[in-house]
Amino acid sequence: MGRYTLTEFASKTAQQDKGQGLYELETDRLLEVNLNGMTWIKTGAMVAYLGQIKFEREGIFEQGLGNFFKKAVSGEGAKLTKATGHGKMYLADSGKKITVLQLQGQDSIFVNGNDVLAFEPTLQFTITMMRKMAAMLSGGLFNVRLQGAGLLAITTHYDPLTLRVTPQQPIVTDPNATIAWSGNLTPEFKTDISLKTFFGRGSGESMQMLFQGDGFVVVQPYEEVYMQHATK
Repeated sequence: MGRYTLTEFASKTAQQDKGQGLYELETDRLLEVNLNGMTWIKTGAMVAYLGQIKFEREGIFEQGLGNFFKKAVSGEGAKLTKATGHGKMYLADSGKKITVLQLQGQDSIFVNGNDVLAFEPTLQFTITMMRKMAAMLSGGLFNVRLQGAGLLAITTHYDPLTLRVTPQQPIVTDPNATIAWSGNLTPEFKTDISLKTFFGRGSGESMQMLFQGDGFVVVQPYEEVYMQHATK
């Protein structure tokens, strides 16, 4: 295992059409987009393409955030690219695992902006800033709220875990490991000095996200390194 002739290697790793439609998982870390029109992709996520495709990079903040928040956020996670044309694209993001979601009707979901890989233009999206988080993190934290009917590809470090939120069972999460949550939930932020050694890595108070209501929250078994406490 692991040793091949060039012919064997090319055959084993060759692209295969699986008939999954617009978004096709070549592997669990590589997404094929069978483009015939337009789709949104994360800037910097395209690793290869074929066909006639035009890429138009535009700031995600053109959706209406003010200059204050533009200055508060940095990194490639703050950018989207519009891909238009006909052909195939291959997307990946730092070897993270890819999950394709089929939103239906009035489905809605919030996704951490850094974890959005691609989505169809049929989905309405708005960008929101976690204002309370921005003041405590050296890098900003923003979310994309997507709603409607269409495909959405998100990324996680390793396998995601979805936790059910009910009025009787609120959920508390580490912001650095929180990927997404249902569109009807609005998390609250709180700090707890007594838990600082259990949540987060920064010095000082630990910040947590509190989810209450009826919905779900998605976490990953990994803390994003781009979100570090400014007190470090």
